[in-house]
Amino acid sequence: MSELPNIVYFGSDAICLPGLNYLKHKSSGQFNLRAVISQPDRRRGRGKQLQPNPVSAWALENGIELLQPEKLTRELADWIREQNIRVGLVMAYGHFLARSLREAPRYGLLNFHGSILPKYRGASPVETALAMGEAETGVTLMQIAKEMDAGDVADSEIVPVSETVTAPELRIQVGEAVVPLLSRNLQSILNGKLTFEAQDADQVTFCRKLCKEDGAVDFALPALEIYNRLRAFTPWPGSYFNHGENRIKVGRSTVEMCVDEVAKPGIVVGAESSLQVATGSGLICFHELQLPGARMLPAADFLRGYPIIPGSELIGGEAKALVCF
Repeated sequence: MSELPNIVYFGSDAICLPGLNYLKHKSSGQFNLRAVISQPDRRRGRGKQLQPNPVSAWALENGIELLQPEKLTRELADWIREQNIRVGLVMAYGHFLARSLREAPRYGLLNFHGSILPKYRGASPVETALAMGEAETGVTLMQIAKEMDAGDVADSEIVPVSETVTAPELRIQVGEAVVPLLSRNLQSILNGKLTFEAQDADQVTFCRKLCKEDGAVDFALPALEIYNRLRAFTPWPGSYFNHGENRIKVGRSTVEMCVDEVAKPGIVVGAESSLQVATGSGLICFHELQLPGARMLPAADFLRGYPIIPGSELIGGEAKALVCF
């Protein structure tokens, strides 16, 4: 009886869990999930206690060997070769993978990237697709190359983007889209029989890492674009505006389209059941608001305790481009 092929999985984020659960379910009699390679434990929470990330926690709970190197050295590549690893799968790992690692498994490393390449190569593909108002996104199975997310593509799975979904919800859906990709391609992955096509270089776009400043609402943007950014920046970096000396966080919101301009962007035009603010086109309606050190409240309750009168001007920030070409 031939020995079962060994695979390893590189990942650090909860988006990996649907694929890992599928692999665990399918591993019996087909392959061995030899190890999970993940980021080291980090200090999190109020007590700053060391805590494993979701992938590390999954490996511990499921009895899979867990490797958490602080740096990816040649020793790890040597270990992969010594263990006769057939292929390595990668998603949301968080480290650059050098050539020695990419070539250590017999059939190399394959990545699940959270967009339909060549769109949105880079650090925030799920959030950027949402912020840009895409009707669909997805996940791409691809080779790992030296240039970020530039490898040849084997297959992709499309995920529709609903008009109300937030980034955490969309990340769950993108993670779940890995399962049909694995279902269609797992045997070819294990046999080294996947076929690939080069990405169309003319269609490549890049998305950057999000930063804290992205949370400042830019009222000069159209209301729909603000709404999409609010959903994309949930829960981090979050969204906010300044009123007087207070920075006010924004929760659930909706858009109200207007035929005519009602006021200068940033001017409050209504403050009852929601806080309605003029934008570059239409109104953005905030249904939940939060003061520093307080909890998020329905807008009507918030405004009873902290009045913001119509005609007031709210101060946000200037939105930075999320995509480059």
